[in-house]
Amino acid sequence: MATPKLNRVVADFKCPATGNKTIQLKGLRGKKVIIYFYPKDSTPGCTVEGQDFRDLHVKFRRKNTVILGVSRDSIASHERFRDKQSFQFDLLSDPQEKLCRQFDVIKEKSLYGRKFMGIERSTFLIDEAGKLKREWRKVKVKGHAQAVLDEVTGN
Repeated sequence: MATPKLNRVVADFKCPATGNKTIQLKGLRGKKVIIYFYPKDSTPGCTVEGQDFRDLHVKFRRKNTVILGVSRDSIASHERFRDKQSFQFDLLSDPQEKLCRQFDVIKEKSLYGRKFMGIERSTFLIDEAGKLKREWRKVKVKGHAQAVLDEVTGN
């Protein structure tokens, strides 16, 4: 599957989500969609990133924008993470990395000299027609959710 390109329609996908749901991209047409990929539930950076999106959730909703977080964690892990952090948005489970590969976020990473393949923190903004409008790669958590909101609101 081709990596999404700016101003092109993003290929449809289906993914299991929290709340016993299956999210399908084409079912979200008519709304802006923020998809943010993060490495792992309940880790410090991922928790802060999720909390920042949570804290701005009402402002995103006012701009007709859905937020979806994606990692390789299980639905059970996502449910615990979502409940503990009071996230109002759904988390998608992608253990086989299909969605991660569609968005080309699986990259070689290094931790304490050990190399491994993992999710590179990345965010994508899809418009109401399903077209990719903006992407952020190699995201730094601090200020990121606000920068995404600024893009959505045109600030």
